Amino acid sequence: MMSLPESMILDRNCESLGIPVSTLMDNAGAALFDVVSKEFAGKKILIVCGTGNNGGDGFACAKRFGRRADVALLFPSDKIKTDAAKRQFDLLRKRPMLFADVSVNEYDVIVDCALGTGVRAPLDEVYIKYSKVLKEFKGTIVSADVPTGFGTDDHLIPDITITFHDVKENMNEMNCGRIIVADIGIPDDASRVVGPGDMLRYPVPKKDSHKGDNGRLLVIGGGPYIGAPAMAAMAALRVGSDIVRIAAPRSSFDHIASMTPTFIMHRTSDDILTENDVPYLLELSDKVDAVLIGPGLGTDERTMTAVRKFMNACERPMTADADGITAISSLSRIPDNVIITPHRKEFETFSGECNGDRIAEISEERNVTILLKGSVDKIAQNKNIRLNRTGTPAMTVGGTGDVLSGIVAGLLSKGMNTFNAACLGAFICGSAGEKAFSEKSYGMIATDVIDMIPEVLKDHLKG
Repeated sequence: MMSLPESMILDRNCESLGIPVSTLMDNAGAALFDVVSKEFAGKKILIVCGTGNNGGDGFACAKRFGRRADVALLFPSDKIKTDAAKRQFDLLRKRPMLFADVSVNEYDVIVDCALGTGVRAPLDEVYIKYSKVLKEFKGTIVSADVPTGFGTDDHLIPDITITFHDVKENMNEMNCGRIIVADIGIPDDASRVVGPGDMLRYPVPKKDSHKGDNGRLLVIGGGPYIGAPAMAAMAALRVGSDIVRIAAPRSSFDHIASMTPTFIMHRTSDDILTENDVPYLLELSDKVDAVLIGPGLGTDERTMTAVRKFMNACERPMTADADGITAISSLSRIPDNVIITPHRKEFETFSGECNGDRIAEISEERNVTILLKGSVDKIAQNKNIRLNRTGTPAMTVGGTGDVLSGIVAGLLSKGMNTFNAACLGAFICGSAGEKAFSEKSYGMIATDVIDMIPEVLKDHLKG
């Protein structure tokens, strides 16, 4: 079962796999025609189309009926929004009417293609009036993909819904009538592999948002190593977190603070992280939306104990990387809402296994979302597994793992759930690495990847 936005994500991912929306639209029209023509042979049919791709599905169905079905538009044809829908409209052999001029009770069947998965509440008054008219209709209503207004207070309740690829979230017989799932040629990789469509999940700031509304992150790192927490924090800022705080031991505090004025710095009590710092870290975590723990901390047993104690008490979503993963490897079950981002050796330490064949089972057993880094990243949350294929072999350079954990934690701070943050973080990091490689070749370094994160956002978040 997939959510409504999932349909738009799949469309965009299909395009990246070489399957254009126009092909999916034509296949959807064929699926509609197949069901409607067989179940309602000899009946008088009206196909009602909106201005988007759902309307395009209706045009693709209508062209197969030729003159055996009528088409009604909710808006004039010059309001059709997408090129794919316009092309299907141009193929119609029977002149469409405006719905406002139609007497619906002259028909036996109405095929509802007015509004699909892109619905936003509240509905336009035209759609509300349309739904009210159809509620009085005495014949059979068949909706394409989802009923018009689905998920709003003014949604249409059809007798049949022919939904594409999979049942959508919250669909049932009470709100959709009899549900028929139609295959329209969406390949498994459109949902299995993270792609450009997944950028639709990115939490775009609202126009009236203020400082801190779009992500506040605490990075706990440093001590023996200096660069790791700094690169992770900068990656989080570049992916859109509003505020990033770094809690670092005194041995590395000044070095990290001198790198950029954009960090908010907090000094812990000793040269390494210890249990004495846990109350202070928990106090800091109350001021943020998410926490990244591990980069550069080192593996002193006093630090490992402090990490475990903090993570067991912290109530914020967390990303654990590097030494943070080492610290919690001995725990049989990880606290809720945690992502780990291991490379192969860290995964072996964590799970006792040298490959990711059982990554889904391990995720479920240990109660943790796992982003296993590799030439193809594997992301698992319980039984859900996705793959990320963006990236380049040049990303084996030191520091790119810290960049990835910073991106993932930044997305987590912006309100994404652990699975989607891990998936989208892997895609953004790999895509930024590809851009850096195109400029620097095998001479690229981790900070080059950070510099390209905004370019990835610009590419995929236009408009």
